[in-house]
Amino acid sequence: MDKIRCSWCNLKNPLYIEYHDTEWCVPRLDDKYLYEMLILESFQAGLSWECVLNKRKAFRLAYDGFDIDKVCAYGEDKFLELLQNKDIIRNKLKIKASINNSKIFKNIVLEFGSFYNYLKSFAGDTVIYEVGKTTNEISDAISKDLVKRGMKFVGSTIIYSYLQAVGIIYSHDEGCYLYKDIMRY
Repeated sequence: MDKIRCSWCNLKNPLYIEYHDTEWCVPRLDDKYLYEMLILESFQAGLSWECVLNKRKAFRLAYDGFDIDKVCAYGEDKFLELLQNKDIIRNKLKIKASINNSKIFKNIVLEFGSFYNYLKSFAGDTVIYEVGKTTNEISDAISKDLVKRGMKFVGSTIIYSYLQAVGIIYSHDEGCYLYKDIMRY
């Protein structure tokens, strides 16, 4: 018998199933992962996560394995190269924002010691369990602060999705086999 998964999970896409089953809502709080996911989530704005996920390998190649120091140093040549890369999302504003957001991410890490410490200053140190939302007070506050610091494509819905992706918010649907597993603990 097949496992029942969250309603959003496209069961025809093995990549999406694997993401749902092994990565989404699983706490991974190291800066490299938090950085990659923030950049990818910012590309999601106006699109589906599935679209971004399907291009994740290409993004990793195009963005030098999400090496933040390399991305922060991108100049006009690299920007134009990314803009011509048919394997990623070629939105000029999002590409520019990804480079700028990288510099701001790095500054936040310097200020707080890690990006997770920054997120904890809003969300605390425990997993938040909630289902059926697309924003909350925490995503509102983080979004507002990131925008104030100069980031773009980090609205509250994107940040909420990001917090789910990195495991700060746990949101598996009530009928999902992962919801039942977590509720036993």
